[in-house]
Amino acid sequence: MSDDTPALQVYQTGEVTVLGFGGQEILEQVNIADCREQITELVRQTGCKTLAFDLTGVKLIPSGMLGLLASLRDLGVDVQIFNPSDDVREVLEITKLDEVITVRHVDVEKEKERDS
Repeated sequence: MSDDTPALQVYQTGEVTVLGFGGQEILEQVNIADCREQITELVRQTGCKTLAFDLTGVKLIPSGMLGLLASLRDLGVDVQIFNPSDDVREVLEITKLDEVITVRHVDVEKEKERDS
């Protein structure tokens, strides 16, 4: 990953592969192409069917990341978003991404403990 790409935390909870940003903001200058490439490779390597993004602690996401989330459905995976901020939830509603991506609150720490 380039220095502009946030360090993604990856873990499994049941049949769901979860990507988290460690509560850090996703910067506007993140290289979306790098993220897409690495996430695509992860999906191919693991054969995951459900890919969730844990947005705990993330207040805003750049527009390029919204496009990335939408495009990941083309890989044949169910895309979910966990714990979006009110601002992110509002953007998902305005863009209607909440109609094609499952958005929900999840106690991530509890899920990690349950599956370890």
